[in-house]
Amino acid sequence: GLVEQQLTDAITAMHNQDADLARRVVEGDAKVNMMEIAIDEACVKIIAKRQPTASDLRLVMAIIKTISELERIGDVADKICRTALEKFSQQHQPLLVSLESLGQHTVQMLHDVLDAFARMDLNEAIRIYREDKKVDQEYEGIVRQLMTYMMEDSRTIPSVLTALFCARSIERIGDRCQNICEFIFYYVKGQDFRHI
Repeated sequence: GLVEQQLTDAITAMHNQDADLARRVVEGDAKVNMMEIAIDEACVKIIAKRQPTASDLRLVMAIIKTISELERIGDVADKICRTALEKFSQQHQPLLVSLESLGQHTVQMLHDVLDAFARMDLNEAIRIYREDKKVDQEYEGIVRQLMTYMMEDSRTIPSVLTALFCARSIERIGDRCQNICEFIFYYVKGQDFRHI
């Protein structure tokens, strides 16, 4: 989907210092925002006109919540690209290598959760939900690595802080994928995952 491509392009633009690709992602964020509004409006019309009940209502609610999460992921892609355009240069490449792996991991999670959502596959959603622990561990490793860079050379502090911001933003995508897994659970089981 569009958000998945935006995120993939953002990670690539950051890692490769591709300013043109970064600008395309920033420009594409407006389309993601417009799509969120259009889908929200369509869902409201369905609720108002059709008055869905039970699983139909849960599906509409899951769609509304998932679209909101996808829009936020699109915003993260936008922020990563804006940061890459403003803050990073070729000299920062060593800092960005570890972020690419984390980024690819979250891109795969997003791909998998969108596939699970399309099929309302609860087993896959549970697997993806657990996958976020690996993303968190990878993020913690990156934080340790970046802190070591900072301690070894205080001149790297501004760029390391920026890389930490990007790493945290990427890690949050895993959390958003977990939220989508919870919406799948809600639709399939009719229960709020947070209260189980």
